Amino acid sequence: MAGRGRFESPTDIDDFSILFPLPFRVAILLVAGFWGWGINLHYLSKTNIDVPGLIRYPSRQSPHQITHYLSTYRLATLLSIPLGVFLVLFWIVTRATPQLVLLWEVIPQTYIFLMLVLVLFPFHRQSSNGRHRLITSLRRISIGGLAEAQDGKFGDILLADALTSYAKVFGEIYINYCLFFSRTVSSTGKADRKCGAPFIVPLLIAIPYAIRFRQCMIEFGRVRRAGDGWGGQHLANSIKYSTAFPVIIFSNLERNYSSTSSHILSETAVSRLWALFCFINSAYSFYWDVTKDWDLTLLTQENRVRRRDHPFGLRRLRTFPRKELYYGVIAIDLVLRFTWLSRLSSRLDRVNNVESGIFLLMLLEITRRWIWVFFRIETEWVRSNRGPAPDDILLGDFDGKLDDD
Repeated sequence: MAGRGRFESPTDIDDFSILFPLPFRVAILLVAGFWGWGINLHYLSKTNIDVPGLIRYPSRQSPHQITHYLSTYRLATLLSIPLGVFLVLFWIVTRATPQLVLLWEVIPQTYIFLMLVLVLFPFHRQSSNGRHRLITSLRRISIGGLAEAQDGKFGDILLADALTSYAKVFGEIYINYCLFFSRTVSSTGKADRKCGAPFIVPLLIAIPYAIRFRQCMIEFGRVRRAGDGWGGQHLANSIKYSTAFPVIIFSNLERNYSSTSSHILSETAVSRLWALFCFINSAYSFYWDVTKDWDLTLLTQENRVRRRDHPFGLRRLRTFPRKELYYGVIAIDLVLRFTWLSRLSSRLDRVNNVESGIFLLMLLEITRRWIWVFFRIETEWVRSNRGPAPDDILLGDFDGKLDDD
């Protein structure tokens, strides 16, 4: 059955959405995450970093068993091949005709269902362990839980941080199904982001940040109970994640602002507060990325003193060979942390109002997180295997612990 025959005007669909409607865009972003993780594992294994050991994932039982990155590549390929098939089928059936694009929403929706089945129900015995570990971790962190260090705490943190980069994608998933089950619009038509109750999308976007916030507070409590310090670093980290909530709130207020209704704040005030909290969140997060997650000295007091044991702004113990790589990643992280500035530019604001631009911004955030993972894992490897050097002073280290996340 092609469709339900009761959709909006085909003229509302832009050219990008005709080729890549919302359900396919969501699927592409989700599949990209599996490819990204596979590349993370592959490259890091080539640099002799034992990622499975860091996240407490069971090691291979024999040299003949498939490597972890190849297993991830297999899953990514398993998801990508039907995605390509369904996408080409959609193009053939719809012939880039808006009316047919609206009618044949069943094609991308079928793929999303198939993708869910492939992820949750592996057909290969060797793949079941990885899938089970992923689902178990998702179940634990979905309520803000956090494993003990010996049970895979670092893996939980990596996964939860990845979810924050997919926060807006979760909002898109809701919009997709809201439109699909609507009687008047199609999920392959114009993406109406006001579909459903106005609080649901911001709530979904906020959940990953709430998860990380609770994990930080769990760590804060553990440190206090163990008497290993006062836990200031975890408290500071929780504040970092909490700065995302005002951004989400004011972004939603700005999007749904109505000049015909009475408001406590003017539209200009809402926009300015949104920009203020965006700056606070981005600046705080960038500082934390560089100083705490990557243990680099660029933004610390140590960097004011000229040292000869490591390049400017970096650290003495490094796994990746070229210092230029670290500098480049710092620059990329800074730029991608502040992509929201495009909304303040009359020339660039269009990026935030067209489907191709919205998709690009989400993809850039996922790319930023993918890059971040390389250096976060490299940092953890240095901490775990070489130990912190006496001169590696990080942020004044609130509680003197170098292994805090």
